[in-house]
Amino acid sequence: MMERRDFIKKSVLASAATAMSATSYSKIIGANDRVRVGVVGFSDRHRASHVGPFKELSKKMNFEMTALSDIWNRRREEGKAFLDKQLGGDVKVFRNNEEMYDARIVDAVFLSTADFQHALHTIEAVKAGCDVYAEKPLAETMEDNRAVLKAVKSSGKIVQIGSQRRSGANYWAADEFIKSGKFGPIVMVELMWNVNQPGRWRRTELTKTLKESDVDWVRYQLNRPKTAFDARKYLEYRLFWPYSSGIPGQWMSHQIDTVHWFSGLPHPRSAVANGGIYQWKDGRTNADTLTVVFDYGPLNDPTSGFQVQFTSRFSNSAGETKELYYSNGGMINLDTNEISDTGGLREREAKAMGLSANLLKPMKLEGVKVATDANTGGDELTFNHIKNWMECVRSRKQPNAPIEAGYQHSIATIMANAAYRTGQRVTFDEKSQEVLAGGKPFKY
Repeated sequence: MMERRDFIKKSVLASAATAMSATSYSKIIGANDRVRVGVVGFSDRHRASHVGPFKELSKKMNFEMTALSDIWNRRREEGKAFLDKQLGGDVKVFRNNEEMYDARIVDAVFLSTADFQHALHTIEAVKAGCDVYAEKPLAETMEDNRAVLKAVKSSGKIVQIGSQRRSGANYWAADEFIKSGKFGPIVMVELMWNVNQPGRWRRTELTKTLKESDVDWVRYQLNRPKTAFDARKYLEYRLFWPYSSGIPGQWMSHQIDTVHWFSGLPHPRSAVANGGIYQWKDGRTNADTLTVVFDYGPLNDPTSGFQVQFTSRFSNSAGETKELYYSNGGMINLDTNEISDTGGLREREAKAMGLSANLLKPMKLEGVKVATDANTGGDELTFNHIKNWMECVRSRKQPNAPIEAGYQHSIATIMANAAYRTGQRVTFDEKSQEVLAGGKPFKY
């Protein structure tokens, strides 16, 4: 594996349009002003994956962690102790976002709250004048998705969606290869995300300690239907709709984002899905096994396009995580970072049919394999993604994963969720920007 600094140097070449080197900061008005950063939700993701890169980059780039907002008293205490120790500062702690923004001590925020909260918390942040690093999925309903897109676009703020593949050198190389025409038209994409982890998304012991008096349960629910306090829906929200779609929002959102990026298409034309809770009978309402099949292609030409198949299961890890792109000439394997002629049309067969064969020469994509563990830590792609966001906060250029990327992956994940929950073929209405199941907008 290449050293981190070498990787960052090479990756930045791919994102030159949005990157700004540290030596050029002095040329920007306000470049010497310290950027004050707040934390919205002291999550496992923030602790393990955001703080390390920020710590390494903050001094040189003149960023400082100044505030933490969390509606759970335990996370406020743990968060302050951890951040003060790691970063050597004195982070101010707030009971909620409103209090933090009213204090006017933050210019930007890391946001890693529950899945259904990302869109609404991003809206709060940009309206408070802050730039945002928002974890995925961006939104779990089209109402929230449309609202956050509008708010961000009208604010002029820098929003980086936490789709870290967009800061990977191998993904930039794959995108360039496909767009060059050398690969040929995409004919099929196979996406896979399999684990065998009974504890994935469970917080069994922690759930036993959480009392309603410890959290602001009313504020937690935001615009979701109001229900009685449930510690599992607070700590294990990924298992329960409408707090999370589970597999589509958590895992598929990463992989389907690359389909939009590489193809230039904004969303699927249709989706069908099947799955269920086959293994882990623990009270969850989100599937532990899911298959979604999408149709992609030009919106004005149903005769051309390609299929995307996404499969995921919690009960057996065979196959693990795969991203395979196929053309008539061969395959791009983003698990091994290889381009090959695997499955491609051979020259002799093509000549027999009077056709021309797109012969692909085997080659390696430069870059590291993406981390897909439950806790990725400070992996290279996340490091580079946070660095890109911090640079763009300075330069005011668009980051690698702008708000449009989040809007588009959310359309696909909402379509997948709608198809699974209704059992119907789901489409997307361009005029209303609605996900339709049975001709009606999908709601929770």
